[in-house]
Amino acid sequence: MVGAAAGALAACTEPAPAPAPVTPMRFPDGFVWGAATSAYQVEGAAKEDGRGESIWDRFSHSPGLVRNGDTGDVATDHYHRYAQDVALMAELGLKSYRFSISWPRIQPTGSGPVNQKGLDFYKRLVEALRQRGIAPMATLFHWDLPQALQDAGGWESRDVAGRFGDYAAIVYDALGDVVPTFLTLNEPKTVVNVGYIYGVHAPGIMSSAKAWVAAHHLMLAHGLAVQALRASGKKAKVGPALNLNPVYPAQDAARAAAELRDGFENRFWLDAVLKGAYPKDVLDEIAKRSPMADHVRDGDLKTISAPIDLLGVQYYNPIYVDANSRDVLLHPTSEAPWQQLYPQGLQDILGQVKRGYGDVPLVVTENGIATPDRLGAGDTVDDQARVAFLREHLAAAHRAITEGVELIGYHAWSLMDNFEWAEGYGQRWGLVYIDYPTQRRVLKSSARWYSSVIRTNALA
Repeated sequence: MVGAAAGALAACTEPAPAPAPVTPMRFPDGFVWGAATSAYQVEGAAKEDGRGESIWDRFSHSPGLVRNGDTGDVATDHYHRYAQDVALMAELGLKSYRFSISWPRIQPTGSGPVNQKGLDFYKRLVEALRQRGIAPMATLFHWDLPQALQDAGGWESRDVAGRFGDYAAIVYDALGDVVPTFLTLNEPKTVVNVGYIYGVHAPGIMSSAKAWVAAHHLMLAHGLAVQALRASGKKAKVGPALNLNPVYPAQDAARAAAELRDGFENRFWLDAVLKGAYPKDVLDEIAKRSPMADHVRDGDLKTISAPIDLLGVQYYNPIYVDANSRDVLLHPTSEAPWQQLYPQGLQDILGQVKRGYGDVPLVVTENGIATPDRLGAGDTVDDQARVAFLREHLAAAHRAITEGVELIGYHAWSLMDNFEWAEGYGQRWGLVYIDYPTQRRVLKSSARWYSSVIRTNALA
Protein backbone atom coordinates (compact mmCIF):
# COMPACT_ATOMS: atom_id res chain seq x y z
CA MET A 1 0.00 0.00 0.00
CA VAL A 2 2.93 2.31 -0.64
CA GLY A 3 1.43 4.27 -3.45
CA ALA A 4 -1.33 2.52 -5.34
CA ALA A 5 -0.71 -0.71 -7.20
CA ALA A 6 2.89 -1.42 -6.29
CA GLY A 7 2.37 -0.96 -2.58
CA ALA A 8 -0.83 -2.96 -2.39
CA LEU A 9 0.78 -5.77 -4.37
CA ALA A 10 3.77 -5.83 -2.08
CA ALA A 11 1.43 -5.98 0.91
CA CYS A 12 -0.20 -9.08 -0.54
CA THR A 13 3.03 -11.07 -0.78
CA GLU A 14 3.39 -13.52 2.07
CA PRO A 15 6.86 -13.41 3.62
CA ALA A 16 8.93 -16.38 4.65
CA PRO A 17 7.98 -17.91 8.01
CA ALA A 18 9.26 -15.90 10.93
CA PRO A 19 12.04 -17.39 13.05
CA ALA A 20 11.22 -18.86 16.41
CA PRO A 21 10.84 -16.08 19.00
CA VAL A 22 13.77 -15.29 21.25
CA THR A 23 12.78 -15.23 24.90
CA PRO A 24 12.20 -13.20 26.88
CA MET A 25 10.72 -10.63 24.50
CA ARG A 26 10.49 -7.40 26.44
CA PHE A 27 7.95 -4.76 25.44
CA PRO A 28 8.65 -1.02 25.54
CA ASP A 29 8.31 0.77 28.86
CA GLY A 30 4.80 2.13 29.21
CA PHE A 31 3.29 -0.43 26.84
CA VAL A 32 -0.44 -0.57 27.62
CA TRP A 33 -1.86 -4.02 28.38
CA GLY A 34 -5.62 -4.36 28.31
CA ALA A 35 -8.71 -6.35 27.47
CA ALA A 36 -11.90 -5.45 25.66
CA THR A 37 -15.67 -5.94 25.76
CA SER A 38 -18.70 -4.27 24.18
CA ALA A 39 -21.93 -3.03 25.69
CA TYR A 40 -24.53 -5.33 24.15
CA GLN A 41 -22.31 -8.35 24.61
CA VAL A 42 -21.84 -7.94 28.36
CA GLU A 43 -24.06 -5.36 30.01
CA GLY A 44 -27.50 -6.94 30.08
CA ALA A 45 -30.07 -4.71 31.82
CA ALA A 46 -31.62 -4.31 28.40
CA LYS A 47 -34.75 -2.55 29.66
CA GLU A 48 -33.49 -0.94 32.84
CA ASP A 49 -32.95 2.68 33.80
CA GLY A 50 -34.42 4.14 30.63
CA ARG A 51 -32.36 2.27 28.04
CA GLY A 52 -34.00 2.26 24.61
CA GLU A 53 -34.20 -0.58 22.09
CA SER A 54 -31.20 -1.22 19.86
CA ILE A 55 -31.06 -3.03 16.54
CA TRP A 56 -29.48 -5.97 18.34
CA ASP A 57 -32.42 -6.19 20.75
CA ARG A 58 -34.77 -6.36 17.77
CA PHE A 59 -32.52 -8.73 15.79
CA SER A 60 -31.85 -11.19 18.63
CA HIS A 61 -35.54 -11.36 19.52
CA SER A 62 -36.45 -12.19 15.91
CA PRO A 63 -36.91 -15.97 15.60
CA GLY A 64 -34.19 -17.90 13.83
CA LEU A 65 -31.57 -15.17 13.60
CA VAL A 66 -29.39 -16.01 16.62
CA ARG A 67 -28.23 -19.48 17.63
CA ASN A 68 -30.52 -21.10 20.22
CA GLY A 69 -32.65 -17.95 20.31
CA ASP A 70 -30.10 -16.30 22.60
CA THR A 71 -30.33 -12.59 23.36
CA GLY A 72 -28.28 -9.98 25.18
CA ASP A 73 -31.05 -9.26 27.67
CA VAL A 74 -28.86 -10.45 30.55
CA ALA A 75 -25.54 -11.29 28.86
CA THR A 76 -22.92 -11.33 31.63
CA ASP A 77 -24.83 -8.81 33.78
CA HIS A 78 -21.89 -6.39 33.66
CA TYR A 79 -24.32 -3.52 34.30
CA HIS A 80 -24.90 -4.80 37.83
CA ARG A 81 -21.60 -6.62 38.38
CA TYR A 82 -19.16 -4.05 37.00
CA ALA A 83 -17.51 -3.54 40.41
CA GLN A 84 -16.76 -7.26 40.66
CA ASP A 85 -15.47 -7.23 37.09
CA VAL A 86 -13.23 -4.22 37.70
CA ALA A 87 -11.79 -6.03 40.73
CA LEU A 88 -10.99 -8.99 38.45
CA MET A 89 -9.28 -6.62 36.00
CA ALA A 90 -7.17 -5.25 38.82
CA GLU A 91 -6.30 -8.78 39.94
CA LEU A 92 -5.05 -9.51 36.43
CA GLY A 93 -3.06 -6.28 36.40
CA LEU A 94 -4.81 -4.75 33.39
CA LYS A 95 -3.65 -1.23 32.57
CA SER A 96 -6.53 -0.49 30.20
CA TYR A 97 -10.14 -1.58 29.82
CA ARG A 98 -11.74 -1.04 26.45
CA PHE A 99 -15.53 -1.00 26.74
CA SER A 100 -18.28 0.48 24.61
CA ILE A 101 -21.02 2.92 25.46
CA SER A 102 -24.55 1.91 24.54
CA TRP A 103 -26.01 4.72 22.44
CA PRO A 104 -29.63 3.75 23.34
CA ARG A 105 -28.66 3.86 27.01
CA ILE A 106 -27.63 7.51 26.54
CA GLN A 107 -30.33 8.53 24.05
CA PRO A 108 -33.11 5.92 23.97
CA THR A 109 -34.23 6.92 20.47
CA GLY A 110 -30.85 8.08 19.18
CA SER A 111 -31.69 11.77 19.49
CA GLY A 112 -33.35 14.15 21.89
CA PRO A 113 -33.01 14.29 25.68
CA VAL A 114 -30.17 12.60 27.51
CA ASN A 115 -30.98 9.64 29.74
CA GLN A 116 -29.06 10.66 32.85
CA LYS A 117 -29.28 7.22 34.45
CA GLY A 118 -27.48 5.77 31.46
CA LEU A 119 -24.70 8.32 31.68
CA ASP A 120 -24.44 7.75 35.41
CA PHE A 121 -23.70 4.05 34.87
CA TYR A 122 -20.67 4.88 32.73
CA LYS A 123 -19.55 7.49 35.24
CA ARG A 124 -19.61 4.83 37.95
CA LEU A 125 -17.72 2.38 35.75
CA VAL A 126 -15.06 4.92 34.84
CA GLU A 127 -14.61 5.99 38.46
CA ALA A 128 -14.20 2.35 39.54
CA LEU A 129 -11.55 1.86 36.85
CA ARG A 130 -9.67 4.99 37.77
CA GLN A 131 -9.63 4.04 41.44
CA ARG A 132 -7.89 0.80 40.45
CA GLY A 133 -5.40 2.53 38.16
CA ILE A 134 -6.99 1.14 35.00
CA ALA A 135 -7.27 3.55 32.07
CA PRO A 136 -10.76 3.63 30.51
CA MET A 137 -10.92 3.36 26.70
CA ALA A 138 -14.47 4.05 25.53
CA THR A 139 -15.86 3.03 22.15
CA LEU A 140 -18.77 5.20 21.06
CA PHE A 141 -20.36 2.74 18.64
CA HIS A 142 -20.03 -1.02 18.84
CA TRP A 143 -22.93 -1.98 16.56
CA ASP A 144 -25.92 -1.29 18.87
CA LEU A 145 -27.62 1.44 16.83
CA PRO A 146 -30.83 2.73 18.44
CA GLN A 147 -33.74 0.95 16.72
CA ALA A 148 -35.58 4.25 16.27
CA LEU A 149 -32.76 5.45 14.02
CA GLN A 150 -32.85 2.22 12.06
CA ASP A 151 -36.56 2.72 11.55
CA ALA A 152 -35.72 6.18 10.18
CA GLY A 153 -33.28 4.77 7.62
CA GLY A 154 -30.31 3.53 9.62
CA TRP A 155 -26.81 4.13 8.28
CA GLU A 156 -28.26 4.52 4.80
CA SER A 157 -29.49 7.89 6.04
CA ARG A 158 -27.02 10.76 6.16
CA ASP A 159 -28.99 12.17 9.08
CA VAL A 160 -27.84 9.29 11.29
CA ALA A 161 -24.22 10.38 10.86
CA GLY A 162 -25.19 13.80 12.15
CA ARG A 163 -27.07 12.26 15.07
CA PHE A 164 -23.93 10.30 15.91
CA GLY A 165 -21.91 13.51 16.07
CA ASP A 166 -24.47 14.94 18.50
CA TYR A 167 -24.35 11.79 20.63
CA ALA A 168 -20.55 11.88 20.67
CA ALA A 169 -20.64 15.46 21.94
CA ILE A 170 -22.93 14.39 24.80
CA VAL A 171 -20.50 11.63 25.82
CA TYR A 172 -17.48 13.92 25.62
CA ASP A 173 -19.21 16.51 27.78
CA ALA A 174 -19.95 13.90 30.43
CA LEU A 175 -16.77 11.81 30.30
CA GLY A 176 -14.17 13.69 28.31
CA ASP A 177 -12.25 14.81 31.40
CA VAL A 178 -11.98 11.30 32.89
CA VAL A 179 -11.67 9.04 29.83
CA PRO A 180 -8.27 9.51 28.18
CA THR A 181 -9.08 7.66 24.93
CA PHE A 182 -12.19 7.38 22.79
CA LEU A 183 -12.71 5.13 19.80
CA THR A 184 -15.35 6.36 17.40
CA LEU A 185 -16.53 3.25 15.52
CA ASN A 186 -15.88 -0.43 16.00
CA GLU A 187 -15.29 -2.34 12.77
CA PRO A 188 -17.42 -0.42 10.28
CA LYS A 189 -16.35 -3.03 7.72
CA THR A 190 -18.16 -5.74 9.68
CA VAL A 191 -21.30 -3.63 9.86
CA VAL A 192 -21.19 -3.29 6.08
CA ASN A 193 -20.25 -6.85 5.19
CA VAL A 194 -22.08 -8.88 7.81
CA GLY A 195 -24.96 -6.54 8.63
CA TYR A 196 -25.75 -5.18 5.18
CA ILE A 197 -24.38 -7.57 2.53
CA TYR A 198 -24.74 -11.03 4.11
CA GLY A 199 -27.44 -10.00 6.57
CA VAL A 200 -26.40 -12.34 9.39
CA HIS A 201 -25.88 -9.47 11.84
CA ALA A 202 -28.24 -6.64 12.68
CA PRO A 203 -29.86 -4.92 10.90
CA GLY A 204 -30.08 -8.05 8.71
CA ILE A 205 -30.16 -6.32 5.32
CA MET A 206 -28.89 -8.14 2.25
CA SER A 207 -28.14 -5.42 -0.29
CA SER A 208 -24.77 -4.34 -1.66
CA ALA A 209 -26.42 -1.21 -3.01
CA LYS A 210 -27.44 -0.11 0.48
CA ALA A 211 -24.28 -1.46 2.13
CA TRP A 212 -21.86 0.95 0.51
CA VAL A 213 -24.09 3.96 1.11
CA ALA A 214 -24.06 2.90 4.77
CA ALA A 215 -20.28 2.55 4.59
CA HIS A 216 -19.83 6.17 3.57
CA HIS A 217 -22.18 7.42 6.24
CA LEU A 218 -20.39 5.35 8.87
CA MET A 219 -17.11 6.95 7.88
CA LEU A 220 -18.74 10.37 7.89
CA ALA A 221 -20.00 9.65 11.41
CA HIS A 222 -16.45 8.85 12.46
CA GLY A 223 -15.22 12.18 11.15
CA LEU A 224 -18.03 14.10 12.80
CA ALA A 225 -17.22 12.42 16.13
CA VAL A 226 -13.56 13.42 15.81
CA GLN A 227 -14.60 16.99 15.06
CA ALA A 228 -16.94 16.98 18.05
CA LEU A 229 -14.08 16.04 20.37
CA ARG A 230 -11.90 18.85 19.05
CA ALA A 231 -14.79 21.30 19.42
CA SER A 232 -15.36 20.16 23.01
CA GLY A 233 -11.94 21.32 24.11
CA LYS A 234 -11.36 18.03 25.94
CA LYS A 235 -7.82 16.65 25.90
CA ALA A 236 -8.75 13.03 25.25
CA LYS A 237 -7.31 11.15 22.29
CA VAL A 238 -9.52 9.74 19.56
CA GLY A 239 -9.43 7.39 16.58
CA PRO A 240 -11.39 4.54 14.97
CA ALA A 241 -11.07 0.78 15.60
CA LEU A 242 -10.70 -0.95 12.24
CA ASN A 243 -10.57 -4.69 11.66
CA LEU A 244 -7.78 -5.22 9.16
CA ASN A 245 -6.85 -8.38 7.31
CA PRO A 246 -3.62 -9.03 5.41
CA VAL A 247 -4.59 -10.36 1.99
CA TYR A 248 -2.36 -12.91 0.28
CA PRO A 249 -2.60 -14.43 -3.20
CA ALA A 250 -3.09 -18.19 -2.96
CA GLN A 251 -1.08 -18.55 -6.17
CA ASP A 252 0.85 -16.22 -8.50
CA ALA A 253 -2.14 -15.82 -10.82
CA ALA A 254 -4.13 -14.35 -7.92
CA ARG A 255 -1.97 -11.28 -7.31
CA ALA A 256 -4.34 -8.85 -9.04
CA ALA A 257 -7.33 -10.36 -7.22
CA ALA A 258 -5.49 -10.06 -3.92
CA GLU A 259 -4.65 -6.42 -4.60
CA LEU A 260 -8.31 -5.53 -5.19
CA ARG A 261 -9.42 -7.52 -2.17
CA ASP A 262 -6.86 -5.63 -0.08
CA GLY A 263 -8.63 -2.50 -1.28
CA PHE A 264 -11.94 -3.66 0.13
CA GLU A 265 -10.51 -5.11 3.34
CA ASN A 266 -8.03 -2.39 4.21
CA ARG A 267 -7.38 0.53 1.85
CA PHE A 268 -11.00 1.70 1.58
CA TRP A 269 -11.09 2.39 5.33
CA LEU A 270 -7.49 3.45 5.90
CA ASP A 271 -7.25 5.74 2.88
CA ALA A 272 -10.44 7.54 3.88
CA VAL A 273 -9.26 8.18 7.44
CA LEU A 274 -5.56 8.81 6.79
CA LYS A 275 -5.44 10.14 3.23
CA GLY A 276 -8.82 11.80 2.76
CA ALA A 277 -9.77 9.77 -0.33
CA TYR A 278 -11.32 6.46 -1.22
CA PRO A 279 -9.09 4.28 -3.44
CA LYS A 280 -10.07 4.52 -7.11
CA ASP A 281 -9.88 0.80 -7.87
CA VAL A 282 -12.35 0.10 -5.05
CA LEU A 283 -14.64 2.97 -6.02
CA ASP A 284 -14.76 1.68 -9.60
CA GLU A 285 -15.84 -1.72 -8.33
CA ILE A 286 -18.38 -0.29 -5.87
CA ALA A 287 -19.92 1.76 -8.69
CA LYS A 288 -20.97 -1.50 -10.34
CA ARG A 289 -23.09 -2.46 -7.36
CA SER A 290 -24.01 0.65 -5.36
CA PRO A 291 -24.88 4.35 -5.83
CA MET A 292 -22.50 5.23 -2.99
CA ALA A 293 -20.77 7.93 -5.06
CA ASP A 294 -24.04 9.87 -5.28
CA HIS A 295 -24.00 10.23 -1.50
CA VAL A 296 -20.46 11.63 -1.20
CA ARG A 297 -20.70 15.40 -0.88
CA ASP A 298 -18.04 18.06 -1.17
CA GLY A 299 -16.13 18.25 2.08
CA ASP A 300 -17.11 14.76 3.29
CA LEU A 301 -13.63 13.30 2.86
CA LYS A 302 -12.08 16.27 4.63
CA THR A 303 -14.39 15.57 7.56
CA ILE A 304 -13.64 11.85 7.48
CA SER A 305 -9.89 12.51 7.49
CA ALA A 306 -9.92 14.92 10.41
CA PRO A 307 -6.60 14.22 12.20
CA ILE A 308 -6.71 11.33 14.65
CA ASP A 309 -4.46 10.59 17.61
CA LEU A 310 -4.27 6.84 17.29
CA LEU A 311 -5.59 3.96 15.19
CA GLY A 312 -7.16 0.87 16.71
CA VAL A 313 -6.20 -2.29 14.79
CA GLN A 314 -8.23 -5.46 15.24
CA TYR A 315 -6.71 -8.65 13.88
CA TYR A 316 -8.26 -12.08 13.82
CA ASN A 317 -7.32 -13.77 10.56
CA PRO A 318 -5.62 -13.50 7.17
CA ILE A 319 -7.40 -13.75 3.83
CA TYR A 320 -6.16 -15.83 0.91
CA VAL A 321 -7.76 -15.49 -2.51
CA ASP A 322 -7.43 -17.40 -5.76
CA ALA A 323 -7.38 -15.94 -9.26
CA ASN A 324 -11.19 -15.94 -9.31
CA SER A 325 -11.30 -13.84 -6.13
CA ARG A 326 -12.59 -16.76 -4.07
CA ASP A 327 -11.43 -17.26 -0.51
CA VAL A 328 -9.05 -20.15 0.09
CA LEU A 329 -8.52 -21.93 3.41
CA LEU A 330 -4.82 -22.61 4.05
CA HIS A 331 -4.56 -22.74 7.85
CA PRO A 332 -6.39 -24.45 10.71
CA THR A 333 -9.40 -22.62 12.10
CA SER A 334 -10.68 -21.91 15.59
CA GLU A 335 -14.14 -22.74 16.93
CA ALA A 336 -15.21 -19.85 14.69
CA PRO A 337 -14.95 -21.43 11.22
CA TRP A 338 -14.15 -18.08 9.56
CA GLN A 339 -11.02 -17.60 11.69
CA GLN A 340 -7.89 -18.99 10.04
CA LEU A 341 -5.07 -19.06 12.58
CA TYR A 342 -2.00 -17.25 11.29
CA PRO A 343 -0.13 -15.18 13.91
CA GLN A 344 2.35 -13.80 11.36
CA GLY A 345 -0.58 -11.92 9.83
CA LEU A 346 -0.60 -9.53 12.80
CA GLN A 347 2.99 -8.51 12.15
CA ASP A 348 2.25 -8.21 8.45
CA ILE A 349 -0.80 -5.98 8.80
CA LEU A 350 0.89 -3.71 11.35
CA GLY A 351 3.83 -3.35 8.99
CA GLN A 352 1.49 -2.70 6.09
CA VAL A 353 -0.08 0.22 7.94
CA LYS A 354 3.33 1.69 8.73
CA ARG A 355 4.54 1.37 5.13
CA GLY A 356 1.39 2.83 3.66
CA TYR A 357 0.56 5.57 6.16
CA GLY A 358 3.64 6.41 8.21
CA ASP A 359 4.10 6.44 11.95
CA VAL A 360 0.52 6.47 13.17
CA PRO A 361 0.35 5.41 16.85
CA LEU A 362 -1.29 1.97 16.74
CA VAL A 363 -3.14 0.04 19.43
CA VAL A 364 -4.32 -3.52 19.03
CA THR A 365 -7.88 -3.06 20.24
CA GLU A 366 -9.00 -6.67 19.64
CA ASN A 367 -7.20 -9.97 19.13
CA GLY A 368 -8.50 -13.30 20.36
CA ILE A 369 -9.73 -16.80 19.66
CA ALA A 370 -12.81 -18.93 20.31
CA THR A 371 -11.91 -22.18 22.07
CA PRO A 372 -14.02 -25.07 23.42
CA ASP A 373 -13.66 -24.17 27.10
CA ARG A 374 -15.05 -26.40 29.83
CA LEU A 375 -15.26 -25.78 33.55
CA GLY A 376 -13.19 -28.46 35.26
CA ALA A 377 -12.70 -29.72 38.78
CA GLY A 378 -11.71 -27.11 41.32
CA ASP A 379 -13.02 -24.24 39.21
CA THR A 380 -10.37 -24.52 36.51
CA VAL A 381 -10.58 -23.82 32.79
CA ASP A 382 -7.42 -25.01 31.08
CA ASP A 383 -7.62 -23.19 27.73
CA GLN A 384 -4.14 -23.94 26.47
CA ALA A 385 -5.16 -23.25 22.87
CA ARG A 386 -5.88 -19.64 23.86
CA VAL A 387 -2.57 -19.40 25.72
CA ALA A 388 -0.76 -20.57 22.59
CA PHE A 389 -2.74 -18.13 20.43
CA LEU A 390 -1.92 -15.17 22.66
CA ARG A 391 1.75 -16.11 22.96
CA GLU A 392 2.19 -16.43 19.19
CA HIS A 393 0.32 -13.22 18.39
CA LEU A 394 2.15 -11.23 21.04
CA ALA A 395 5.43 -12.52 19.58
CA ALA A 396 4.27 -11.24 16.19
CA ALA A 397 3.38 -7.87 17.75
CA HIS A 398 6.83 -7.72 19.33
CA ARG A 399 8.49 -8.42 15.98
CA ALA A 400 6.50 -5.54 14.48
CA ILE A 401 7.76 -3.23 17.23
CA THR A 402 11.37 -4.26 16.58
CA GLU A 403 10.80 -3.37 12.92
CA GLY A 404 9.81 0.16 13.89
CA VAL A 405 6.02 -0.05 14.12
CA GLU A 406 4.71 2.42 16.70
CA LEU A 407 2.57 -0.07 18.59
CA ILE A 408 1.69 1.34 22.00
CA GLY A 409 -0.81 -1.16 23.42
CA TYR A 410 -2.62 -4.48 23.12
CA HIS A 411 -6.14 -5.51 24.17
CA ALA A 412 -7.11 -9.15 24.29
CA TRP A 413 -10.58 -10.06 23.06
CA SER A 414 -12.32 -10.62 25.27
CA LEU A 415 -12.12 -9.92 28.97
CA MET A 416 -14.89 -12.43 29.53
CA ASP A 417 -17.10 -14.88 27.69
CA ASN A 418 -20.12 -13.04 26.34
CA PHE A 419 -22.95 -12.83 23.84
CA GLU A 420 -21.16 -13.53 20.56
CA TRP A 421 -23.65 -11.86 18.22
CA ALA A 422 -25.32 -14.33 15.83
CA GLU A 423 -23.57 -17.20 17.64
CA GLY A 424 -25.29 -16.30 20.90
CA TYR A 425 -23.56 -18.02 23.78
CA GLY A 426 -22.29 -20.84 21.58
CA GLN A 427 -18.70 -19.55 21.39
CA ARG A 428 -16.37 -18.57 24.22
CA TRP A 429 -13.75 -15.87 23.57
CA GLY A 430 -12.95 -14.71 27.10
CA LEU A 431 -10.04 -14.74 29.48
CA VAL A 432 -12.66 -15.13 32.20
CA TYR A 433 -15.12 -18.03 32.07
CA ILE A 434 -18.76 -17.12 32.67
CA ASP A 435 -21.02 -19.78 34.15
CA TYR A 436 -24.15 -18.28 32.63
CA PRO A 437 -26.77 -19.92 34.92
CA THR A 438 -25.09 -18.45 38.01
CA GLN A 439 -23.07 -15.58 36.45
CA ARG A 440 -20.05 -16.90 38.34
CA ARG A 441 -16.69 -15.64 37.04
CA VAL A 442 -13.73 -18.06 36.82
CA LEU A 443 -10.23 -17.08 35.70
CA LYS A 444 -9.05 -19.32 32.87
CA SER A 445 -5.46 -20.47 32.45
CA SER A 446 -5.12 -17.84 29.73
CA ALA A 447 -6.06 -15.08 32.19
CA ARG A 448 -3.37 -16.15 34.64
CA TRP A 449 -0.82 -16.47 31.82
CA TYR A 450 -1.71 -13.04 30.43
CA SER A 451 -1.42 -11.58 33.93
CA SER A 452 2.17 -12.82 34.14
CA VAL A 453 2.97 -11.17 30.81
CA ILE A 454 1.54 -7.88 32.08
CA ARG A 455 3.43 -8.14 35.35
CA THR A 456 6.80 -8.66 33.64
CA ASN A 457 6.04 -6.58 30.51
CA ALA A 458 7.65 -9.43 28.63
CA LEU A 459 6.84 -12.58 26.72
CA ALA A 460 8.64 -15.61 28.09
